[in-house]
Amino acid sequence: MKRLAFYFDSSSCSGCKTCQMACKDKNDLGPGQVWRRVYEVTGGGWKKQQSRWRQDIFAYNLSMSCNHCEDPICVKNCPTHALGKRKDGIVQIDQSLCIGCKYCSWVCPYGAPQFDSQKGVMGKCDFCADYIDQGKNPSCVDACPMRALDFGDYQALTEKYGLSDHIYPLPAHSITEPSLCIKAHPNADMPNPEVSNIEEVKIG
Repeated sequence: MKRLAFYFDSSSCSGCKTCQMACKDKNDLGPGQVWRRVYEVTGGGWKKQQSRWRQDIFAYNLSMSCNHCEDPICVKNCPTHALGKRKDGIVQIDQSLCIGCKYCSWVCPYGAPQFDSQKGVMGKCDFCADYIDQGKNPSCVDACPMRALDFGDYQALTEKYGLSDHIYPLPAHSITEPSLCIKAHPNADMPNPEVSNIEEVKIG
């Protein structure tokens, strides 16, 4: 079975959020609806060593949407079966079946499903499935000026780029087996990282 996945190069991302805006524009998302979010991760500081000051300041970005997991916990916990997985691995919401109970958002470790208060139902990244069916790229991929985003078959992407199982602030890869291949930023292993734009990316 084909498994479509996103690839993200954290070492190339400038944090411009063009991918985020392209997603909002393509899906006509209202205020509070951000299906792709760019996390700004920072850390470090200045330390005095004898008579000198030294710094270990670092920063990197992480662009995140629904990861169309191999084992999607949202699908398992939807009481109306509004969430389903296509043969190509894309996880979609049938909003005609959704009752807006938010169970999917509560169980998703990535905060992908989001409640649309205007429609009273859940919504999330659907990999631009309509574009995929037309042979086009997802809007976020085409919009990225740094070419930090790509997509394709998960196995092919991991063979081409390798796989980072974990990069802060992502949860453990083993929870849902996300269809996401990441090239980690060189500073991704620095100690005590924090999301500096938490108010922007948090859901609810």
